[in-house]
Amino acid sequence: MGIFSSSTQWDVVKDMPDLIGKVIIVTGANMGLGYAAVKHFARGGARVYLGARSEEKAKAAIVRLHEELGDQMRGSVEYLNVDLSDPKLAKEAAERFLSKEGRLDVLLNNAALGVVDYKKTLYDIQDVMVVNHLSPFVFTSTLLPLLKQTAQEPNADVRIVNLASAAMGQVNDTVRFRNREDFNDEHLDAMVPALARYGRSKLANVLFVKALQRRLDAENSKIVVVSLHPGTVRTDGTINTAQAFGNVVARHVFKFILTNFSTPVDKGVYTHLFAAVAPEVREHVELYKGAYLLPPSVISKPGKLGESQELSEELWKTTEELLQEIGL
Repeated sequence: MGIFSSSTQWDVVKDMPDLIGKVIIVTGANMGLGYAAVKHFARGGARVYLGARSEEKAKAAIVRLHEELGDQMRGSVEYLNVDLSDPKLAKEAAERFLSKEGRLDVLLNNAALGVVDYKKTLYDIQDVMVVNHLSPFVFTSTLLPLLKQTAQEPNADVRIVNLASAAMGQVNDTVRFRNREDFNDEHLDAMVPALARYGRSKLANVLFVKALQRRLDAENSKIVVVSLHPGTVRTDGTINTAQAFGNVVARHVFKFILTNFSTPVDKGVYTHLFAAVAPEVREHVELYKGAYLLPPSVISKPGKLGESQELSEELWKTTEELLQEIGL
């Protein structure tokens, strides 16, 4: 499937399982795809933690959810402060969750920094790699013991889902993750450098899934880890991607296509939902472990780079080294 295609063959209304008793975290959930995912999970009966940085926006989103669902709200939604701008804050967010919950069935790492100007954080690492990779790595790793514990319970179906993107195809075949300098690559040789930098971070999401699944399999864990490209979905973030194009004509054409030919959020979230809770994933678990999905439920190859075990291990090693340098 191409970047401008999406399908809705998986019917969330008919195919969504009963989620009563399940505990789910969704990051970046006060709007867009994350918000839509929370709505469906809550309707299914789950206790959902709406992860967001702004308490005001998160609580407004929760009010809106109750208004939209009404009597269909079978579960509950709580705010979880999740700030991915700093890996240390990401760790604190995970620890806050651990202090109040005794299980975690699904972790949906949905939050992401989009196509933005080049900027470094206080750790001298570009922000798109911090927000989209380093902080989710820490957040996931901190929650992993509870995820493993939950996976050992009878009839458990524990999953970790990372939102990736076909934008990873914007990076060239020479991309590496050997050191801080690689993490900070500005991709000035790319047609749209900001899109390539975003693509690098999304490639990291796919590689992280592959490496984490290998480690869990080695421990005989039943946890399934999946990454996905949601399709071209009509969110504010996607439309704002047009600003990355230097050419004014290209910018307007891109925005026109996104506005008129992309998938609305309520249907664009189907791939998230399938990856997170569809029974088919557990029924065919060996197919879906470490898989990369296209809408709505198609297992696909993430390209040469996304399939590289060597590159995924390089990313893992450098990630741990960089986190150790900042005291994590």
